[in-house]
Amino acid sequence: MPPPADGYRLRLAHGTALLLGAVLGPGVLALPHLAAAAAGPASVIAWAILIVVSVPVAVTFAALGARYPDGGGVASFAARAFGRRTAAAVGWWFYAAVPVGSLAAATIGAQYVTGGLGGGSVPVVACLLLGSAFAVNYAGLRVSGSLQVALAGLLTAMLVTAVAVAAPDTRISNFAPLLPHGTSGIGAAIGVLMFAFVGWEAVSSLSADFADPVRHLPRATAVTLVVVGLLYFGVAVVTIGVLGGAAGHSPVPLTLLLERGIGPTASRVTATGAALLTLGVINTYLAGSARLGAAMARDGMLPRFLSRGGAPGQVPRRSLTVQAAIAGLLTAVSLARPIPLDALMRATSACLAAVTVVGLAAAVRLLPQRGWGHRGAVAAITFTAATLATCGAFLLMPVLLGLAAAGYGARARPVVADS
Repeated sequence: MPPPADGYRLRLAHGTALLLGAVLGPGVLALPHLAAAAAGPASVIAWAILIVVSVPVAVTFAALGARYPDGGGVASFAARAFGRRTAAAVGWWFYAAVPVGSLAAATIGAQYVTGGLGGGSVPVVACLLLGSAFAVNYAGLRVSGSLQVALAGLLTAMLVTAVAVAAPDTRISNFAPLLPHGTSGIGAAIGVLMFAFVGWEAVSSLSADFADPVRHLPRATAVTLVVVGLLYFGVAVVTIGVLGGAAGHSPVPLTLLLERGIGPTASRVTATGAALLTLGVINTYLAGSARLGAAMARDGMLPRFLSRGGAPGQVPRRSLTVQAAIAGLLTAVSLARPIPLDALMRATSACLAAVTVVGLAAAVRLLPQRGWGHRGAVAAITFTAATLATCGAFLLMPVLLGLAAAGYGARARPVVADS
């Protein structure tokens, strides 16, 4: 294989920032509202459950990425453990989910931006956010990784500020009744909140781009777990404790929290933060999915021409262009007939949760039985499979994609990536 085009490798700071961007995305802006609408105060329980479950999931993917660094990510792990047909299905799930999730993320960000600025077109702003993220990725990981460090820092500061300024107004009475929709409400909240917890597998596609995946990937994962857990739970508790019933009705809960401490300027602050959040998460997912597409083409699971630029340090621009085309088509369809944001998020969650379940199953087979990665996989797989069931009818998307991918992967033969 020829040397990388620019020889760039992710260091610990850049890798951590990309992982933060994958998990801590614009979902944190909209999901407190959607979860509260589904479960009321019990949405805090749903957040806590998913935070706990994310620990063994994250540990497992860090162990897999460190042991088997490859641009194919979970698809490569599935190929090692279960063969090409399963790998093709996993790859197609992730590759198809990213444009859908990117549109959802861009829409959330655009709603906050237009609301904070007092006007503007949500579709236009969403297109600008999508276009910016694609442009950064066309420039390569040297640019996107550096940008991600800055975005992760700014995002963390904004969320910490929101929690800190609103926390003094927390009222215990806002948590009663705890279960207004019964225990089924918690399950419904988990179904939509999965959108905020399905980023751990994304960076496994970037594992080969780390300078030292054995050391850097577990460390980046540990830092991300701590930061994400604290921020998610803090935002969830304060949203219910401060806003009470309004948490389930306002689509911009973070703006309401910031208004408690910094006044009317909160809308402009959250508009800026929403744009940064959106760029961060789309940036990470595009980086991972473009490399996944090139690796799948290399292995005969996608058309061969997409394999160019898939070597570590290179830029898989052809694969990225396909992602841009899919995202553009979805955006055009949405403009003609608006697609509900909840539907976009649940469709993305269904595909990525299916990827997670297969990845965990692969870890059970591939990782040493006495290692921490294997233990994490065993601990997480049962519950993750149960949460997948909360996706309901949206499971049809990974089922159909899996059948199509398995058929394509069975007919094609592996190829050697172009330089």
